[in-house]
Amino acid sequence: MKKVLTALLAAGALVTLAACGGNSNDNNSSGSSDEKVTLKFQSLAFQKTTVAATKKIVADWNAANPNIQVEYVQGSWDSVHDQLVTQFQGGTAPDIIHDESADITGFINQGYLADLSPYLSQGTKDAVPQGVWDTVSNDGKIYGAPTLMQSYVVLGNSALLKQAGISATGDSLTWDDLAADAKKLTAAGKYGLGWGLKSPTATVLNLGMNFDGKFFDGTGKDAKATIGDPELEVPKRIHAMAYDDKSIDPTSLTQAASDVLPGFYAGKYAMIVAGNYVAQQILEEAPKTFQWEVLPPLKGTSTKQAANPQTLSVPAEGKHIEQSAKFIDYFMKAENLAAVGQGDWLIPTTQAARDAILKTTGGKDGWQQTLASGTELTKAPFQSVENYPKWKDQIATPALQEYLANKTDLAALGKKLSDGWGQVNQ
Repeated sequence: MKKVLTALLAAGALVTLAACGGNSNDNNSSGSSDEKVTLKFQSLAFQKTTVAATKKIVADWNAANPNIQVEYVQGSWDSVHDQLVTQFQGGTAPDIIHDESADITGFINQGYLADLSPYLSQGTKDAVPQGVWDTVSNDGKIYGAPTLMQSYVVLGNSALLKQAGISATGDSLTWDDLAADAKKLTAAGKYGLGWGLKSPTATVLNLGMNFDGKFFDGTGKDAKATIGDPELEVPKRIHAMAYDDKSIDPTSLTQAASDVLPGFYAGKYAMIVAGNYVAQQILEEAPKTFQWEVLPPLKGTSTKQAANPQTLSVPAEGKHIEQSAKFIDYFMKAENLAAVGQGDWLIPTTQAARDAILKTTGGKDGWQQTLASGTELTKAPFQSVENYPKWKDQIATPALQEYLANKTDLAALGKKLSDGWGQVNQ
């Protein structure tokens, strides 16, 4: 999942939803609940297990609701943003939009999404924590149902951890302990930690909440950049492990998360840090003899991370808002969220769905720690900042890449992040 916050709909190039069509321009028309309709639902699910789980949800719904049929359309995370821009402007957006909270913020501000508050059941509203609802709400109105979330977790090679006498137990893993363990595990040309940080901004801002990092004060275009010690703590610690302790492979910092997995399987890295969704890739492609585990959530002053849930929304000009919301309400049932969450190795937004996964898996293969890492996911300040995507792509990403390549110092990084906001927030 690409984590991006949309701002100006004309600005570009993040993730997009493939074309599908069919909404009329009857503004805010819900249609009769007895009317027989077909709704287009474009899903961005891509793991085979999750595609199958999503299609089953659609099939079960269709069997029980002959007057409201849902047509499954396959979309892609690689093109969701730009395509939605085109579809909204042309009135051809799907009836049910699969995206993520950071990306729909700009669409909310532009008035392209329907308020789902009158349609979602109270049970659905009560099941999701308020901090997660905040990521899809504005002025007390709900513009998307949050379904699944990602957290950043530490995954370890069980054999190498055991060999080094490292047993990560408890409710959390402090950053100091992570650094000490990585140093202990570094020997004979092998590194304690591999960390795919080719696109570092989302990771740094999410994990920055471990140290109360804000990065921004305020909302919209009025937001001010706030870059101080808390905001620089995570890149400082990563840099120190790479260049002082030499316990992180510097090459891995230039790679994508999936690129470090072969080295993880081969024992080149005893641990990696990645979005928890990579666990599904490990299950599917790692050698059968490879033993791995998920360590407890990282902790600085807290274990907080930014919640950027996947979302289901409805176009404001959709012809069948009420019927679309009914399907979304059904999708939010615990057993459905558990099915897609387990398929994608992502964290459902409701406790009932997390409990269902825990019961099904017995907490094995790192599920207990993965689900625990989602308990403190909440809205981050950058998720309310309109020009965040421009700052992320044009300023933060190249500045962080330069710093993590050891080509500049921490003070210069902070200045670039701060001054760069003024340059893009025009």
